[in-house]
Amino acid sequence: MERKYCTAIVLAGGSGKRMGTKTHKQYLLIGGKPVLYYSLKAFQDSELIDEIILVAGRGEEEYCRQMIVEKYDIGKVSGIISGGKERYESVWNGLQQTKKDGFVFIHDGARPFVDGEMIRRAYDCVSECSACAAGMPAKDTIKVVDEDGTVVDTPDRSRLWIVQTPQVFDTQMVYEAYEMLMDKQITAVTDDAMVVEKMLGFPVRMFEGSYENIKITTPEDMQTGYFSDPRQ
Repeated sequence: MERKYCTAIVLAGGSGKRMGTKTHKQYLLIGGKPVLYYSLKAFQDSELIDEIILVAGRGEEEYCRQMIVEKYDIGKVSGIISGGKERYESVWNGLQQTKKDGFVFIHDGARPFVDGEMIRRAYDCVSECSACAAGMPAKDTIKVVDEDGTVVDTPDRSRLWIVQTPQVFDTQMVYEAYEMLMDKQITAVTDDAMVVEKMLGFPVRMFEGSYENIKITTPEDMQTGYFSDPRQ
């Protein structure tokens, strides 16, 4: 089977309010390099990825170009564009820059531990089903509560997964789903799989990410990331 053209959209527009630092979380250092560097490098090094579109915070485009893309020679970056106020707006901005065939890998730049094996699993999965998301089975029991914090349900843990990125789709499919989302001005979405599920009614399959594939959100995550980073 001929390999499909693959674009990675890497989102780096988060403000990192929960981090409690002046520096945005994607620019904080792990192992002497910015958090954002590691996900870009993973896609750069993968033979499956043809181009990278970097979605930066508004006003941070030139910083990303000079201090990350050029400094670390991330040559597959074909464009650095401005993100939106919300994550879904940033994804939409990125999708508008993609070729409308092949596959698109949508990844949070604050998840530095994506690697080549995970990218390969994602490609194999999307080749079979057209829509998939990285994740891992939930380790903890999950409770559903009402507005007062009273438990109303305890779902079967064996069927619960913690969702991560990359989330990978047929490019035309996810473009159409986001186009519908923007037209209907729906804002209550938390990830790309949910957009495809809600807008198109298309099933999304989970594939194995990694328990180490954390999103850097709080200072504790930086410590976890530092000590779990094999590059240390």
